Amino acid sequence: MVNEHFLPPREPFATGMLAVDDLHTLYYEQCGNPDGIPMLFLHGGPGAGCSTTDRCFFDAEKFHVTLFDQRGCGRSKPLGEIRENTIDHMVRDIEQLREKLGIEKWHVFGGSWGSTLSLYYAEAHPDRILSLVLRGVWLLTKAELQWWLYDIGWIQPELWREFAHHLPENERDDLLEGYWRRLTGDDRAVALDAARHWSIYEGSCCTLLPNPEFSDAFGEDEMAWNLARLEAHFFRAGIAPENALLDRIERIRHIPAFAVHGRYDIVCPVRSLTDLCRVWPELDSHIVPDAGHSSHELGITRELVAATDRIARTGSPANR
Repeated sequence: MVNEHFLPPREPFATGMLAVDDLHTLYYEQCGNPDGIPMLFLHGGPGAGCSTTDRCFFDAEKFHVTLFDQRGCGRSKPLGEIRENTIDHMVRDIEQLREKLGIEKWHVFGGSWGSTLSLYYAEAHPDRILSLVLRGVWLLTKAELQWWLYDIGWIQPELWREFAHHLPENERDDLLEGYWRRLTGDDRAVALDAARHWSIYEGSCCTLLPNPEFSDAFGEDEMAWNLARLEAHFFRAGIAPENALLDRIERIRHIPAFAVHGRYDIVCPVRSLTDLCRVWPELDSHIVPDAGHSSHELGITRELVAATDRIARTGSPANR
């Protein structure tokens, strides 16, 4: 399906590799207008990496967009690496990148895990944030993990069965640990097979209606390997304390922000958005009535592009 809401893509005007420590080197790219409005794009997953369509939410004449592949993702090295890979490392990476590029403050745009990282980064460095655009809010709570690992089966029983029954019956009481043992085991073939089952499960749940063109990409070896290993890693690590993102919201309530969520998002349920709005009443939010999780769904894309257009016109993504 052609998505008429995407803006025309532009090739990066600069790319680079940033060695953030002795182990990790991050790929980054800059797109649009070098003198434009500074915007940071944070991809989802964790583990998904950036794609060319991620550039299509921004008017290339008006924005200076920085995109990077997070630790272990995409074109960053080493792929799928979970050592020295925490959300605090990622926040330091963002600050290293900002300083390298000479950007004082920027707008931040993130969806799914990218919304988690956006909130965490903003709460750590509110003085560096001009505004936030969030999609498919994910707070990394135990309730959300229970939903993802088990309760999706109430809505997508066939997909969940394929995911859960990849493990023997005696391991299904703790799917996360069962998958973790395989994803980090010595047998690469076993690990990759587990990664594909994990990744296809997620990709197939991302859209309201089946979209093989979208979900098939989740079965590709590199995508599956990075996504499954890093998601399982961060699911196990969580955020401490569990409700930190909500408890620290006072730090960022003054920042202009917009959030969009699909009503039928079964990867990151809409309850997470309403929980965020409860503690952040200033947050401008919109629930798309005919969408799931993916930013490629028409209603989600429309709202995200409208939010960046409002930033270009007014400096704020909020519509109120």
